[in-house]
Amino acid sequence: LIVNVTGPIDFIGKGEGHRVGQTGWRETGALRFNIYCFQHRRSVARLNKVQVNCKEALMTLPRNVSLFEAGARDGLQNEAQDVPTAVRVELIQRLARTGLTRIEAGSFVSPKWVPKMADTAEVHASLEHGAGVTYPVLTPNMKGLEGALACGAKEIGVFGAASEGFTKANTNCTIAESMARARPVAEAALAQGVAVRGYISVAMGCPFDGETAPEMVADLARELHGMGCYEISLGDTIGVGTPGKARAMIEACAKEVPLQALALHFHDTYGQALANLAAVLDCGLAVIDSSLGGLGGCPYAKGAKGNVATEDVLYMLAGMGIETGVDLEAVTRTSWWLFGTLGRRPNSRVAQALGAKLGLAA
Repeated sequence: LIVNVTGPIDFIGKGEGHRVGQTGWRETGALRFNIYCFQHRRSVARLNKVQVNCKEALMTLPRNVSLFEAGARDGLQNEAQDVPTAVRVELIQRLARTGLTRIEAGSFVSPKWVPKMADTAEVHASLEHGAGVTYPVLTPNMKGLEGALACGAKEIGVFGAASEGFTKANTNCTIAESMARARPVAEAALAQGVAVRGYISVAMGCPFDGETAPEMVADLARELHGMGCYEISLGDTIGVGTPGKARAMIEACAKEVPLQALALHFHDTYGQALANLAAVLDCGLAVIDSSLGGLGGCPYAKGAKGNVATEDVLYMLAGMGIETGVDLEAVTRTSWWLFGTLGRRPNSRVAQALGAKLGLAA
């Protein structure tokens, strides 16, 4: 926790005569603050005591966070085995009963490239609509948008990547060309009253081009926001980010678009996803993409794990006193049901621990 102090301050410690560069400590509740002595122009500030209200210091954390569940699309599309349409429909319906209100239902892409999503129209048509839950779908081009509109989708997603190497591998075009393709899709959707969400892949690192510059992400976020995307999901697709990198990315993006228009989409390849989320929540972000049981991956990055697990995010947020409106136990039971159909255990640490407690782990 960083506490900024303006003006003269009193030193935390005994006596006087503390030198410039000397450090004093104060413990307040569970927090320990380091106050560094400094020199202001001609004189050393006289330091004696600082009072810090812990509750006020932590008020930058959001009171509520909205979860965007990506498991039924971003997660299942990376499964090696085929998942029957009926299972995907049942999964989404179960998720809708947990309190999740934003559940990605699929994508209208070429079955040649993403065969697991070939039944998206059938899945979307089988869902119960109008119950306070939205079922966004990904649409990379005008043909995809036509499919989404035909099935009555209320929200679509357009996407780009923050590296030329990934863009070329994923969509066989340049970054500029990918944005040129996305713009008419977004405009046509908005003209039909359909909400548009933007996605930026490899926002902290690329399997082809290496580390991603925060400024590149910020430029894409500005362009997506400018074409009408109400929200831009920043994806650490291969899970190489760390808390410092995550914060630098958010700070760069905040110069270009409102913080309220940003969402976090972190993968957990190196086990840093929760740490990265915790590091940037106090920036004013309140939307997190997550995936049931940690489903997912990236076909262009060897060893890349799925999104941060929904169960793990819920447990962390509850411990921070942040409301989500989602029932962790119900999500955990859904996770064990789904992974049972896949023939393995959930990747989520919380799902495994809570599953054992609930008698779900055989």
